[in-house]
Amino acid sequence: MKNLRAAFLLSMLAAAALHAAPPNIIFILVDDMGYGDLGCTGAKDIRTPHIDRLAAEGVKFTDFYSNAPVCTPTRVGFMTGRWQQRTGIEFAFGYQVEQWRKVGGEWVPEPDVHGLGLPAGETTIAQRLKTAGYTTGAFGKWHLGHKDEYNPLHRGFDEYFGELLGHADFYRHTYFDGTHALRDGLQPVQMEGYFTDLVNERAARFIRQHGGRGKKPFFLYVPHLAVHAPFQPPDAPQTPMVTKANMLTGSRAIYQAMLERVDDGVGMILAELEARGIADDTLIVFSSDNGGERWASNAPFFHHKATLWEGGIRVPCLMRWPARLPKAATCAAPAITMDLHATFLKAAGQPLPGDKPLDGVDLLPLALGQAPAPDRSLCWRMDRSNRKMKAIRHGRWKYINDGNTMDLLFDLKDDPGERVNLGYQHPEIVTGLKARLARWEAEMDATEKEIKVR
Repeated sequence: MKNLRAAFLLSMLAAAALHAAPPNIIFILVDDMGYGDLGCTGAKDIRTPHIDRLAAEGVKFTDFYSNAPVCTPTRVGFMTGRWQQRTGIEFAFGYQVEQWRKVGGEWVPEPDVHGLGLPAGETTIAQRLKTAGYTTGAFGKWHLGHKDEYNPLHRGFDEYFGELLGHADFYRHTYFDGTHALRDGLQPVQMEGYFTDLVNERAARFIRQHGGRGKKPFFLYVPHLAVHAPFQPPDAPQTPMVTKANMLTGSRAIYQAMLERVDDGVGMILAELEARGIADDTLIVFSSDNGGERWASNAPFFHHKATLWEGGIRVPCLMRWPARLPKAATCAAPAITMDLHATFLKAAGQPLPGDKPLDGVDLLPLALGQAPAPDRSLCWRMDRSNRKMKAIRHGRWKYINDGNTMDLLFDLKDDPGERVNLGYQHPEIVTGLKARLARWEAEMDATEKEIKVR
């Protein structure tokens, strides 16, 4: 009888969970943050108590990757839930970009550095969640198109405040060429204040306005510009205006202050959720769009942003949902930014799309310890005129082709720092991974595109 009662109770709990109200969803994305720059990932000089709380009260993914080693393509992967190569966007919009658009069946160079964006034919996670009844807001760095047609308000977000470009002066909100980046919705705005503070305040206000028992669920996207260049500290409005010459001038101390101000914003978000009694029913994910650059620490991994070594693509990922997920848990299954698209849809009780199947997978079963790591390959490619690099991870093995110099094979389980090339000892594994990578490239290249960004 006890067993029958227990089984009945479990079935009732499962049914209740199945029909529970969908959670609020928050995704906080930091820019150019190093893997080792959080307290929960080993930092000793940077204080991140609020971010560390997400790890202590949720799940830390130890083998999480960005879709790319630079900004824009990772955002494309998240927004679409698919490999960014399917859209043709493989590098970041900006002055270093090589870009074309298809005109009359021919590829024509796009001369306007700010001329392209995420194609309108791609469906974003915000559009899908908005259709599912969510209130949607984005506050921070967009970097998916500067023109009005690419504005977040046209891509599924009810509200937007932030900078449209890849980076800008944190106080004056202009690029070094004078392009003004700050928008409130579609409206260019002039506003005083440190950009990270403005983003934190708007994100907190969004929760105050839309969070609460009995209200529609919300999706809040907070893509910070910090800790990307220019390296300008908070509380220092007298900091010289950003120029091309001083863009990368900075220090570890400035970087520390910039990241700690992001942490303050995470604390503000948590406080607003608790004040409204919705913290338990909110799924929060925190990550970075790629590995850290010059003032960051990517320890224990090698190299940095703009490379496909682990330091360029291995990033922290913390996931907190008190009503569903365990506390202080870790997940070592390889995962990637685009997986969050499928994860958010499934958390919201929504089916995955059938017209353009997602390349990412739902991470909740992995976070719950209910499923083994999927048997899949994670692939990366940089195909610029001056930088060519490819990589693939399958299980514990990672293959790297860095400029066609030699075949590099690493056992990431025993050698996460990628110091010992095992390619000569395991030629059969190299051959297999190269074949997988070639099939992936062929599939990506065969996908119809209207733009190419490299």
